Amino acid sequence: MLYIKNLKEGLEVFKTLGSDVRMRIVELLCERGEMNMNEIATALDLTNGALTSHIRRLEECGIIQTVTECTGHGNQKICSIKTDQILLTADAEAEAKEVGVYDTEVRVSHYSDCSIARPCGLCSGFSQIGPENDPRMFHNPERLQARMLWFADGYVEYRIPNVLTENQKMSQVTFYFEISQDHIDYTEESLADVAFYLNGYRMGTWLTPPEFRLERGIYTPTWWNGQEKQSGVQKMIVVNSLGTYLEGMKCSDVGLRDLGPQTGEDLRFRLAVENRGNHRGGIVLYGAGFGNYNQDIRVRIHYTMEK
Repeated sequence: MLYIKNLKEGLEVFKTLGSDVRMRIVELLCERGEMNMNEIATALDLTNGALTSHIRRLEECGIIQTVTECTGHGNQKICSIKTDQILLTADAEAEAKEVGVYDTEVRVSHYSDCSIARPCGLCSGFSQIGPENDPRMFHNPERLQARMLWFADGYVEYRIPNVLTENQKMSQVTFYFEISQDHIDYTEESLADVAFYLNGYRMGTWLTPPEFRLERGIYTPTWWNGQEKQSGVQKMIVVNSLGTYLEGMKCSDVGLRDLGPQTGEDLRFRLAVENRGNHRGGIVLYGAGFGNYNQDIRVRIHYTMEK
């Protein structure tokens, strides 16, 4: 999801999508998933040269992503959708007060605390780390190399550094991450109840959808043959003074006013599987080098200045 906090910030995105050609490119990729440059050019009756500038513009705005693949006849550029949703908020008061943004990223393996139940496992960019279904590996120093991890009932918790000074007040924090359920058999038992916490407060829950695509992740390395753990969906959680929002929909009244983070106090972000009833599934977290988004857990903190 692409989150645009104000109209000025979204100006380039609006200009980019104002082109009929670029809108048709987005429609094609939404319909077909992945296409190479030749396929797109043929579908739109364009030359590759004319297409290149449109692809570059969409990529610069974060709407699509491209990867170069080597074939027996040279290299080809594969295009796919990076942003499946665009969320715009136009809060004039917040825009007037906001003065800064702080971005950081935490690797999926750099959790500060965890409680893991089987089935579980970790992978680096080159191999699986230790034996599968051994929760002890989540405390092994080798786990710091992990780029993908999965587990059933349990949690992983991340400490997000808070570098704001005494006169800077946090107004909003946003988390982005790629996630899927760990087994895809289209039954209720395969679903997972995922709860998320911030500084010990339960902010909301998400039930994994009944269907995930099984196609290989764009960035998933070729050596990985885990049929189901290929790619997920990008989730966005926004916490501000009004409450907590998941994909733009309010899921809790608990917000920053309840947390009251102090100067220098780290944020503790926890993802937990808390299955109830017939749900027995686990989750997979994809970091850079796996899945479709080539990112770890991204955090954006908006702040204002106090006198």
